[in-house]
Amino acid sequence: MRRVRRRAAHGLATGIACLGAATALPSSAAAALTLTTSAAPLFSDNLNAGDQTQAFTAALNAKDTSSGSSPGWHLTITSTTFTTGGASPHTLSNTATKITSVAYACASGPCVNPVNSVALPVTVPAGSVAPAAVSFFDAAANTGQGSFTVTPTFNVFVPQNSFAGTYTSKLTFAIVSGP
Repeated sequence: MRRVRRRAAHGLATGIACLGAATALPSSAAAALTLTTSAAPLFSDNLNAGDQTQAFTAALNAKDTSSGSSPGWHLTITSTTFTTGGASPHTLSNTATKITSVAYACASGPCVNPVNSVALPVTVPAGSVAPAAVSFFDAAANTGQGSFTVTPTFNVFVPQNSFAGTYTSKLTFAIVSGP
């Protein structure tokens, strides 16, 4: 049986294992906005089972401490390609990862629930150097105030012909002021 392990910054094994490391960047545009995570997602895949789509989540803490009216905010993501690294690296497709759903909950009140307008799924951009980020969740003006746990669900497509090993990718999240 071939197993793959993956981490999302993630990793793959004969199966594929993915290891991941997630980085959250605070917005420099608005001191009232912060984004943090302790996520280090991990999933594995069995390459003997045909093409597979593996799911994982990453819990983020998005906080808007503005008072009065708020311009809103949006969460963005970019990533590096899932790779085995080394002198002769094997990779997954740069379009292998998609965000298929996003859940949120008030982490500490009071909260004004965000009104999200981002259509899903969203393909997470990837490259050897992380490309421009894309939005995957937002809060319209005067919504999203308070502290929220935002949990995107990721699906990663792993073709059966993937090289068995441990793959890693680095996900970078940011919170940006405005809709």
